[in-house]
Amino acid sequence: MTKPLASRIALVTGASRGIGYATAKALAKAGAHIVAVARTQGGLEELDDEIRKDGGSATLVPLNLTDFDGIARLGAALNERHGKLDILVGNAAVAGPSSPLGHIELKQFNDVIAINVSANFQLIRCMEPLLRQSDAGRAVFITSSAAAEATAYLGPYAASKAAMEVLARAWAHETARTPIRVNLFNPGPIRTRMRAAIFPGEDPMTLDTPEQTAEFIVPMCAPEWTETGKVYNYYTRTLMSFRPPA
Repeated sequence: MTKPLASRIALVTGASRGIGYATAKALAKAGAHIVAVARTQGGLEELDDEIRKDGGSATLVPLNLTDFDGIARLGAALNERHGKLDILVGNAAVAGPSSPLGHIELKQFNDVIAINVSANFQLIRCMEPLLRQSDAGRAVFITSSAAAEATAYLGPYAASKAAMEVLARAWAHETARTPIRVNLFNPGPIRTRMRAAIFPGEDPMTLDTPEQTAEFIVPMCAPEWTETGKVYNYYTRTLMSFRPPA
């Protein structure tokens, strides 16, 4: 039986744990070859073992996404090896400090922007030519309600997610007349290490798992998905359009 994403190439950032790990596994199970990007070699090797158990395949890319030249080299390597990219999942992110803005150092702020915004900008720049070579290029970026809510004491994270959302939406407008579809996915509170670090008093067992969210991300990566410039809200299970503020 042919798998729905057979012969498709999927790049997933932050693939060594959490939502990125679960999404990479789910995409591989659907037949995609995974290009797994993360800083943690051990987590990538564990992912590779799990993917192989299910009969899938992966290319492991240990890379800190602040190595912007490294992202460019990855794009060149994918072009040489595959000549295309079908799926881009921009998941990697850092929470940054949980403090009032006036207590945060400029370097701490810039570090959050580098991973959550600049790295995704570089991914867009370097991967768009490859996505254009696909018959149905799909990009999904993981966002957060903090972007709209301007969550107190998470200012750098909220600002970075808001900026990332605008980048993705602008790209969706720019590629609207191409086979590329660009969307956002808002998972809400999920049982991840990042969530536990931000909200240490929260009972993680009350939250859904990354594996549950991945089930909803995979369809957004399929050729059959035709929406662009939208955000899928996992908590309400709704696909939403962006509206200007009243």
